[in-house]
Amino acid sequence: MYLDGYLAFMLVATALVLMMTVPALALFYGGMTRSKSVLNMMMMSFVGFCVAGIVFVLWGWSMGWGGDGVPNLDGNFINSPFDMFGLDGVSPASYIFVAFQMTFAAITVALISGAIADRVKLSSWIVFTVVWITLCYVVVAHNVWGGGWWATKFPALDYAGGTVVHINAGIAGLVLAVIVGKRKGFMKEPMKPHNLTMTMLGAGLLWFGWYGFNVGSIVDCAWATTCDPNGEWYATQYISEMSTTFLTTTLATMAACLAWLLVERIVHGKASALGAASGIVAGLVAITPACGSVDVYGALAVGVVAGALCALAVSLKFKLKLDDSLDVVGVHLVGGITGALMIGLVGTLDSPQGLDGFFPEGGGGLFYGGDLTLLGHQFMAVLFTLVWTGVLTTVIGLAIKYTLGWRIPEEAEVDGIDADQHGETAYDIATGSGVLA
Repeated sequence: MYLDGYLAFMLVATALVLMMTVPALALFYGGMTRSKSVLNMMMMSFVGFCVAGIVFVLWGWSMGWGGDGVPNLDGNFINSPFDMFGLDGVSPASYIFVAFQMTFAAITVALISGAIADRVKLSSWIVFTVVWITLCYVVVAHNVWGGGWWATKFPALDYAGGTVVHINAGIAGLVLAVIVGKRKGFMKEPMKPHNLTMTMLGAGLLWFGWYGFNVGSIVDCAWATTCDPNGEWYATQYISEMSTTFLTTTLATMAACLAWLLVERIVHGKASALGAASGIVAGLVAITPACGSVDVYGALAVGVVAGALCALAVSLKFKLKLDDSLDVVGVHLVGGITGALMIGLVGTLDSPQGLDGFFPEGGGGLFYGGDLTLLGHQFMAVLFTLVWTGVLTTVIGLAIKYTLGWRIPEEAEVDGIDADQHGETAYDIATGSGVLA
């Protein structure tokens, strides 16, 4: 009975995470771009999702997980892409777990696209997606979630993807923003979001879908040989853990939204709609790794700290002259690092992951009676992700730059990437009438 309920929920959770990319992230990013670039921005999410999903099923699952619906926990740095190529050896009953993880891989690469909006060729983006998922995403996933070598040395807590998804995407976005270079006119002409209504709708859909992302990441004992899926422990885990992650996700998001708006009010004198949408995403990003390891107060602390730090980080890109077009670095990199490290401060053994025995020796976070062990492990997971993906993305980015090339022609960038790359525009304005057709 419980197993049937769990599988039914996983079908829903997988669909929710799929929705986070198409259309939620596409809407969120699309509204933040200029009107002449909105279709291309949305296409980068749609096409990236399709490409990443196929790569993940063909060889990504084999490399990152390598088991029949579960990680193989082999202690290797990475698995062979050929052992379970095309899901060979994975039973159809386990396909839902493959599909769930597939949606995580797809949204991760789609997140990166916001750092290089308005200026890159779709063909180069497709090639990057294939190579980056293979060399960066699945390697980090295996060493954080899949029982890889790094996880055997420095086991860290990452409930739903603070390192694997957000820090991974954030550091890749930073590297690509530097390699690809600034948009023409950056810091010289206004590049304001063309449709904040679209962006706020996207943020709301992201928040809704994130319950599939976080709550759906429950580690279910029904797939362990020692577990009775109809037993009392299973029912208790199912109810208490999913209830906790739902509430901590909600609280942190609300707190981050308000914290971002407060910083905006203090620094700029106004609390903006874009700030509210960005604060929501920052809170969701930060609580992603921590939703199963903190209590109510910890969730609020994660949200407040992440909302404030991300708001400040986003404002720094102009001082640093970094054209991170849609704030991937300021929100996902900073938010992901904040959430991962905050576990070392406010993680509690009374949380679901604590009760399940996932905390390393040394107890909970520093503010909950633990020593430096947990914080140290969290730091090492962050460091591994930054170094591995930072270096490999640099190699991939430079290889594409000097072969296929990243940039569209300068005149096409001025006229609009939508017309250049797709032969169409988002808005057909009737000449002389001022009426949107």
